[in-house]
Amino acid sequence: MEANTLLVLFAGALIVEGLAWALAPSLLERLLEALAGLPLEARRMLGLLTALTGIAILWVAL
Repeated sequence: MEANTLLVLFAGALIVEGLAWALAPSLLERLLEALAGLPLEARRMLGLLTALTGIAILWVAL
């Protein structure tokens, strides 16, 4: 992958994150509170599944 592609992907992630916080900050705060209530292993599994989903989407798209 080229450096430009990585920068575009990183910029896209920042845009999505920024819009989420700008449009629904209270919803994100409730989501973070709910995640904090999960056991550590469940949060790790959720993170792993999220990363694998992103990798699968990129693989299909490219």
